[in-house]
Amino acid sequence: MKPQPQKSNRGRRARIFLTTYPLLIIAALLYLGPFLWMVGTSLKTPGEATGDPPAIAAGELAQRGVPDDAGWMKTRAGIARYNYWDRVLADPGVDFVLCARNTVIIAGMTVIGSLLSSSLVAYSLAKLRWRGRGLALGLVLGTMMLPFVVVMVPQYDIFRRLHWIGTSLPLWGPSFFGVPFYIFLLRQFMLAIPDELLDAARIDGCSEWRIFWQLVLPLSKPALAVVAVFSFMAAWNDFLAPLVYLFHKQHFTLALSLQFFQSKSGGTSWELLMAASVLILLPVLALFFLAQKTFVQGIATTGLKG
Repeated sequence: MKPQPQKSNRGRRARIFLTTYPLLIIAALLYLGPFLWMVGTSLKTPGEATGDPPAIAAGELAQRGVPDDAGWMKTRAGIARYNYWDRVLADPGVDFVLCARNTVIIAGMTVIGSLLSSSLVAYSLAKLRWRGRGLALGLVLGTMMLPFVVVMVPQYDIFRRLHWIGTSLPLWGPSFFGVPFYIFLLRQFMLAIPDELLDAARIDGCSEWRIFWQLVLPLSKPALAVVAVFSFMAAWNDFLAPLVYLFHKQHFTLALSLQFFQSKSGGTSWELLMAASVLILLPVLALFFLAQKTFVQGIATTGLKG
């Protein structure tokens, strides 16, 4: 009688493999489609990118009667070097290296501010007992209902009075005052930390700050990784806020420089636009793959209690 459960488990695994996995693979391919199209377009010549239908191989140009004036652009390596290096990174009108440095600084400061402020507020809402805590949590969650366009004008007036307009301070300064979504995310994770562990630390004479810094934060690494990845991606991809607050080219971010790169010539060179987009996307992909294990763990364990 014992082998029967094993056979049933094997049959269930086989059904899952035959039904679920193909659906997941198809869904993954659908999501990968735009990315593969972007990478493929960045490795094409202008004639290939604008052909009807778009050309895939360089040899198709000759078959369609399209002259290939750039004789050295016959290999994909040569096309990649021309598009990525000669036309994008070496473009005299847009300094992508400077914009990348600006974006890294803004994203880094945003991550630091979000982690520090949001974790402190989340700890007080999850583990400290004080009057009005529920009301404060409701107000924090209520601010999540307000889109940026609603608060954009009053925020602009505040930053104008602080003389922050034209600098990067409006892009990362507010993160040091807490981000509602990250506060909620960290609070839900901290609720799963046993209160008995904190009570034992208090009995041993630990202060609340020491408990937070040396006990709660190390246990909240998965949730902190999720907040770090989310805040980095939000700051890296943000376009509207830099468009509103930044005026000078030396302060532009990558998202803003990409728009300027697209419109400066009065038209769209699809192969160059896709090459620039791939370069901007690579750091985000690298960050996700480096923090993938911790990121998935934080998403899976957040909200187990409360």
